[in-house]
Amino acid sequence: MAVRTAVIGASGYTGAELLRLCAAHPDLEVAYVTGDTKAGEKVGSLYPSLAATYPELVYERYEPSAVDGYDVAFLGLPHGASQAIVPDLRKRVGKVVDLAADFRLKDASLYPTWYGEEHTAPELLAEFAFGIPELFPDEVAGADLVAAAGCYVTAAALPLAPLVRAGLIETTGIVVDAASGVSGAGRALKDSSHFGTVDENFNAYGLLTHRHTPEIEQAIGAQVLFTPHLAPMTRGILATCYARPTGTTSTAQLIEVLTDFYADSPFVWVSDVSPSTKATLGSNAAHLSARYDERTGWVMVLGALDNLVKGASGQAVQCANLMLGLAETAGLTTTGLWP
Repeated sequence: MAVRTAVIGASGYTGAELLRLCAAHPDLEVAYVTGDTKAGEKVGSLYPSLAATYPELVYERYEPSAVDGYDVAFLGLPHGASQAIVPDLRKRVGKVVDLAADFRLKDASLYPTWYGEEHTAPELLAEFAFGIPELFPDEVAGADLVAAAGCYVTAAALPLAPLVRAGLIETTGIVVDAASGVSGAGRALKDSSHFGTVDENFNAYGLLTHRHTPEIEQAIGAQVLFTPHLAPMTRGILATCYARPTGTTSTAQLIEVLTDFYADSPFVWVSDVSPSTKATLGSNAAHLSARYDERTGWVMVLGALDNLVKGASGQAVQCANLMLGLAETAGLTTTGLWP
């Protein structure tokens, strides 16, 4: 079926990735894209990779009435912008999938602490499903509003949440160390993402204060110490997570629990092989593994994914598929690009 689709905020990396994925989707038909700073410019001029697919598609300034009657709208806007338009937008379109953090946290009081400002539409937080389909499938499938989870959050929550739910690890003192490619910083120019800064460099940032911390805790139901790192690569996230077991366990048991939990999840691959970001490049797959270290008594679980696909736009499409009653895998692949 033809699903009339709008991408609001389509000039950033997540917007461009949404357009790439929609081009391969059998049902999603993009008819309206916005990018206020690029209004009047052809999509193919900004992203030559999309020129052959969308030769005449032009960025427009957002006009609320332009999306009246659309089946689904994806929002690829900077933080705070979705709060301003969703109260009106939800009355105009059938489904909304927001890729920003505006509606991810259920507790409005967390926004001033982690985002530095009050939430302007707190009454809507309870109406948004949290968009990790593997962990919250029923909520996503039954929702008209979904807040797709962040990239770091997905990479950490997929390996940790099943162990928390099974009672295999303690719910305090979990450590998450994760490294991301530079595309996670977005398209806007920043000193920290210049080639001369990132190349041949590896650094931690957001020490103790990164805004994805409460989102990870919400997703897994446990306390975490989260430290993100910037790696000299374009795409990918590798999360290495450490936790204390609640009792006797083993590597075999941990991998078995993850395998059983994701047995019906088409985009999650569990194995005893250490995950790599390159293996997931360009795909909506997440690769997981686990170890138990008898010497130190620590559980270690790992997750790798493409931050722009399973960590952002691919996850948004996966959510939309469930919301619209389409095949969950429509328009998405588990096959990565190699080399």
